[in-house]
Amino acid sequence: MHVLLVGGTGLISTGITRQLVESGHDVTTVTRGETDADVPDGIREVHVDRTDYEAFEREMRELEPAPDAVIDMVCFSEDDAESAVRAFEGRVDRFIFCSTIDVYHRPPPSNPVDEDAPRNPPVSDYAAGKIAAEDVFFSADGDAFDVTILRPWSTYGEGGTLLHTFGTDSSYISRVREGRPIVVHGDGTSLWGPCHRDDVARAFVGSVEADAETVAGEAYNVTSEETMTWNQYHRRVAEALDAPDPDLVHVPTNVLRVVAPDRTEMLRDHFRYSTVFDNSKAKRDLGFEYTVDFRTGARRTVEWLDERDEVDALGEREFEDRLAAAWRESTDEFVASFDAEEA
Repeated sequence: MHVLLVGGTGLISTGITRQLVESGHDVTTVTRGETDADVPDGIREVHVDRTDYEAFEREMRELEPAPDAVIDMVCFSEDDAESAVRAFEGRVDRFIFCSTIDVYHRPPPSNPVDEDAPRNPPVSDYAAGKIAAEDVFFSADGDAFDVTILRPWSTYGEGGTLLHTFGTDSSYISRVREGRPIVVHGDGTSLWGPCHRDDVARAFVGSVEADAETVAGEAYNVTSEETMTWNQYHRRVAEALDAPDPDLVHVPTNVLRVVAPDRTEMLRDHFRYSTVFDNSKAKRDLGFEYTVDFRTGARRTVEWLDERDEVDALGEREFEDRLAAAWRESTDEFVASFDAEEA
């Protein structure tokens, strides 16, 4: 099958490209041509800016041979989706859109969250864009082409880094290795579920190869099967790196939002919620499997970063060190201000 991948240099995209080639498919990637990526030899590359709709649509309509299936990894808005419909309507049989579990409203009304959970109101502008794009594609299903939507959660792996309360900077890895304090939002018991990019990529390949009638018009969760608390997350990272048992400092989420608003946008939109997602539909229809446990995946990710010297070092008194020390001092003073017998 000839598969066109819109976006071929990202974390999930590179895994999809490699697995498609390994499965015997012909692959064409569409990128701006500005980023090097570790992809197999022999794939065809088309360079065009996806957001230049006129140029993108012209290139896609003139592409020969026309692809049998399209996987769109870089659609983030209603306008992007409408452009994709114009570009591929009547040209392809199957269109697969990479959405996100961020389309679900949170906190969810119940766990585990399945594909029919409420999508509104959106939790962020990013979520709103993905919801609008989904609606465009659902409306186009069966007319322009058959549509399948995949909703990953927290995807990590070689080519990326590891998340933490303050986002994505790789100095977190140095902090774990050195046994420096790690600030954790709340009491560390909210739930998180990282899924390695190879497992997520396999679901996209499965959506290409699945029975067309089964997956047309459907959405699928493709998320972790190893949901863990944030305390467990940090301890598993430390175990994966043979690092000391982490020194976890728990600070309320609302406090972190006040003292570090620019560093806690992911915390505001994502990390503070406890969610568990139901993958049973993707297991049934796409052959989705969770095969890379988090300790193994974390070790592989850090090894990839080490090989490229991309783990940032820590200074003497980093922001997180100062925050942890100040929180501990203020908490001790607060506790000491109360007489146990009077409390």
